[in-house]
Amino acid sequence: MGVFELGIPTGVITGEHVRKLFNYAKSEGFAIPAVNVSSSSTINAVLEAARDIKAPIIIQLSQGGSAFYAGKGISNENQRASIKGSISAAHHIRLLAKEYEVPVVLHSDHCAEKLLPWFDGMLEADEEYFAKHGEPLFSSHMLDLSELPRDRNIEICEKYLTRMSKINLLLEMEIGITGGEEDGVNNTDIDNASLYTQPEDIYEVYRRLSKISDLFTIAAAFGNVHGVYKPGNVKLTPILLKKHQDYIKDQLKCKDDKPVWLVFHGGSGSVKNEIREAVGYGVIKMNVDTDTQWAYWEGIKNFYESKKGYLQSQVGNPEGEDKPNKKYYDPRVFIREAEKSMIKRVKEACEDLGNVNRL
Repeated sequence: MGVFELGIPTGVITGEHVRKLFNYAKSEGFAIPAVNVSSSSTINAVLEAARDIKAPIIIQLSQGGSAFYAGKGISNENQRASIKGSISAAHHIRLLAKEYEVPVVLHSDHCAEKLLPWFDGMLEADEEYFAKHGEPLFSSHMLDLSELPRDRNIEICEKYLTRMSKINLLLEMEIGITGGEEDGVNNTDIDNASLYTQPEDIYEVYRRLSKISDLFTIAAAFGNVHGVYKPGNVKLTPILLKKHQDYIKDQLKCKDDKPVWLVFHGGSGSVKNEIREAVGYGVIKMNVDTDTQWAYWEGIKNFYESKKGYLQSQVGNPEGEDKPNKKYYDPRVFIREAEKSMIKRVKEACEDLGNVNRL
């Protein structure tokens, strides 16, 4: 059985269809990459990769990526550019996702407390879209209040989930801190103990949020970090995720071995067997950003190196001093090489997570 047989449509999915997709991923033992994007080009690359391997995909925008999508010429005072950029990108994705014929979970990435005006702006757009179309603009949003005391973190998440549940929006929250640095958030000096979430914390999140809605995921810290690291240099402890699931199962007295939808942040430096182990414990979403950024750049780098003699001037190349070079420096040529390289890396992420031929 694939996702289409479950009644999940192509295009951006919300509410009940997201619920079905995540439950299907959990039951079948695979996870869906959540790929960060910052331009129409990177969005299109993700959609093309998903179409080629017949897989659902999660496309997500960070606060910084959203501002870049809007254009650096727009002020980001009061998160103006980030709000407009994320909304603009959402409409782009909604328009094209159906053309690529894949289900897409449209998500916003880490929102720290200081960035809540960005979150509020997107949520207002969701509510306006819901009033017209019966569903929110986005599929889900992520609140990262992990640096706050536990109860304050959960309290704010409760407030937002109450509002989001009225329009069938999923909330992703983080408990425990993901180390490293990404998109302007620097946790490189965080105490090591903070990189490992405790089962009691996960249960407290589950207990309080499930009273409001079941549309929430939890990003638990188990040593994962953002940034660039050589594979094997990051000390993950995926078995902690199983302990979280076991603890909640025991508290709920239920039969489900994986009662919680878990999210894997900061996969940088992780080896493939650790990724597979984490998925086996109920991870249904894994963030991918650093590696796809490199892949996009590498496509341009390799193109330049292979065509260097044709990219030094508008006219004149190894074939003759009067030969034009337009067909080499046309952005549609070298940007396409970047997309092709990124497409390959997104496919690799899907394969690592078992997310291939799932439609």
